[in-house]
Amino acid sequence: MKLNNIELNFDNFSTEMAKLKNEKHFDYLVTIVGEDFGEEGLGCIYILENTVTHERISVRCLAKQVDGESVIPTTLNLWKAADLMEREAYDFLGILFIGHPDMRRLFLRNDFKGFPLRKDYDMSPENNKFPETDEPETDSTVEYSIDKYGKLVATPHRLFEEDDYVVNIGPNHPSTHGVLRLQTVLNGELVKHIYPHLGYIHRGIEKMCENFTYPQTLALTDRLNYLSAMMHRHALVGVIEEGMGIELSDRIKYIRTIMDELQRLDSHLLYCGCTAQDLGALTAFLYCMRDREHVLNVMEETTGGRLIQNYYRIGGLQDDIDPNFVKNTKELCKYMRPIIQEYLDVFGDNVITHNRLEGIGPMGLEDCINYAVTGPAGRAAGWHNDTRKNHPYDMYDKVEWQEITMTGCDSMDRYYCHIKEMYQSLDIIEQLIDNIPEGDYYIKQKPIIKVPEGQWYCSVEGASGEFGVYLDSKGDKSPYRVKLRPMGLTLTGALDKMLQGQKIADLITTGAAIDFVIPDIDR
Repeated sequence: MKLNNIELNFDNFSTEMAKLKNEKHFDYLVTIVGEDFGEEGLGCIYILENTVTHERISVRCLAKQVDGESVIPTTLNLWKAADLMEREAYDFLGILFIGHPDMRRLFLRNDFKGFPLRKDYDMSPENNKFPETDEPETDSTVEYSIDKYGKLVATPHRLFEEDDYVVNIGPNHPSTHGVLRLQTVLNGELVKHIYPHLGYIHRGIEKMCENFTYPQTLALTDRLNYLSAMMHRHALVGVIEEGMGIELSDRIKYIRTIMDELQRLDSHLLYCGCTAQDLGALTAFLYCMRDREHVLNVMEETTGGRLIQNYYRIGGLQDDIDPNFVKNTKELCKYMRPIIQEYLDVFGDNVITHNRLEGIGPMGLEDCINYAVTGPAGRAAGWHNDTRKNHPYDMYDKVEWQEITMTGCDSMDRYYCHIKEMYQSLDIIEQLIDNIPEGDYYIKQKPIIKVPEGQWYCSVEGASGEFGVYLDSKGDKSPYRVKLRPMGLTLTGALDKMLQGQKIADLITTGAAIDFVIPDIDR
């Protein structure tokens, strides 16, 4: 998708964005891209989708200077997904969102100096020494507004009441699936609020991309989410290929689609196993890990990797498929189709599982769209959000398969959605595996790859939601700005809404059911 931005300014931004949401039904906030536009100053690009027509548009607003600060009105009153997205833009670029009630850093330490995604940020080692002290804690945040004199006013807000009981789930907790800290406010056993603290494994990948050539950036995507490595790299090579106008062969498209679905099987198997393990059911975990090995064996013969695949490249594939790939993939499909029922027999249809998952972490269709809860977690509420259907790429519109949606709006249906999607992945693979056409597996590119000047956004359906890549190119061999739309950021942002009034034990269940992977969030 090449971006043709609607240009707004500070004064008309709130009014026009409200019209897009309420009158033109752009009810899904896909992502917010904070960017340093050089001489134009700081600003944000908002990518929006109409969930009825699936039309997408982009809006750009440059920040206004008020008392030496760059400010933009918040969109949190329109889209709840804007909460963590705007905090991320503040964290890395220093843009203050007027009216946002929680302008704290999200990924970086509270005492971090500067804003690293600004082009004038000092990258010298002396300026980037990691502190040897504990991070200072704060029980308050701040909301910014502009008074009648045009001055910036900071209003502090307390995060906790005097009698609030606050516990930390994580960052070192096995059920957070990585180093995620959820500051949880309790009333007895019931959850009042959840404040996520991110960035414990933040690696500055978006900043690194600015100093890498385009081929060098590819190595970073596999390390974002080792369970969606193929899909993550697919989005990055896809946006570069679109910008360069590269036409791929059908052989490349067939193989990429098959590999994406094998990766989805890999991820969903681990999901089903870890959901069981988080609730104390070890047998189901061992069953899923046993069968996941078969999937990884098939992929490894061609890619040479198990977690870090390193297979897609700009213009095609790193190498052709292994001579035994077709045979082994067909054997895998034949093995997997009946075996999925075993996961339900030992865990999914257990009465204890139903008691632990049904009605837990509820979130209806309207809220899922508002909070941008994509992937199986949103489809469990009936939201038809599958990128493979709404914005088809490669062979997804050439094969027969069903988008799985359910109506339970709870953790039980999120689990079942993953189970049913595995059957759909097998259907897609089986339709393609015997029909891979002859042709080039790589379209040769120039030694130095440059993308023409422009802005593009490309998204794919990752294992747990939409993963997208925004690219701003100035025509150089390195990108001017790369923004990764993680699958798990909005899922984490929805936990507070899902869990208010639920028991603290339900936090573990809900976290397992929505399927986030922390390196994907932290980047």
